[in-house]
Amino acid sequence: MATEQLRVVCIEDEPEMIDLVRLILGRKGFNVIGADGGIEGLEIVRREKPDLVLLDLMMPDMDGWEVYQQIKADPELRDIPIIVVTAKAQSIDKVLGLHIAKVDDYITKPFGPQELLESVEKILGMSE
Repeated sequence: MATEQLRVVCIEDEPEMIDLVRLILGRKGFNVIGADGGIEGLEIVRREKPDLVLLDLMMPDMDGWEVYQQIKADPELRDIPIIVVTAKAQSIDKVLGLHIAKVDDYITKPFGPQELLESVEKILGMSE
């Protein structure tokens, strides 16, 4: 399945998570751009205008919600789909917040390769 090098920005404060995403999506031909935390993530999203953003909610420098709101508030960026990554332990109000915020999709850590791929392909309308 040819993905014309779709670009995914992975905003995440753990380098090994970015490596994992790059490994999983890279095999499917995606170009994964890692961003170390929310501030860098916003800069990269503004510069790259990627096809998809994978956004971790728990980051030390800037809360994932803050990043989410800034992306959605920007007319140039607001149509970029965002998959939110939450830790399993996070409370249900976070998940309810996702529905209120109309997040495109979310996955919980730890996630398996298949789960990530299914979410990405669903959001980008690539499901078989």
